[in-house]
Amino acid sequence: MSTDDLADDLLRSAARLSRWASRHAAHDLPWAQARVLSLVEELGPARITTLAAADDTSQPTMTTQVQRLEAEGFVTRSSDPADARASLVELTPSGTAALAAARRARARTLEPVLTGLDADPARVRAAVDLLVELVEATRTAAVPEPAGTAS
Repeated sequence: MSTDDLADDLLRSAARLSRWASRHAAHDLPWAQARVLSLVEELGPARITTLAAADDTSQPTMTTQVQRLEAEGFVTRSSDPADARASLVELTPSGTAALAAARRARARTLEPVLTGLDADPARVRAAVDLLVELVEATRTAAVPEPAGTAS
């Protein structure tokens, strides 16, 4: 199996598992909003343009999502100290709690699947540890330019 095939299998499997858990989890927060809260948590206080780029969405779409989250009291916007014309979006304690509740709901949805899986729990733990390592490696990895963008 080539590295490309392995990477593709890994990404598709992780995405399918995440979508399955999101689709079947019982929580009140729409998953698109949970995803934005997760991005804000990951990136820290961030501009809407930064969040839009990280979510691979448009700035108007991200603005709408942030406005909804702000109306719910899940995020606040404050002046960017580097540029007073821009604002930074950050989680509120309510937003942190809502994100944690959505994550717990997704985990509860997956628990019976994990319990019914005929796999050694140590093997599952090793797989999770490897995924955590991969995520950490992405923080320092050189990112190649997308095809067709080289000048």
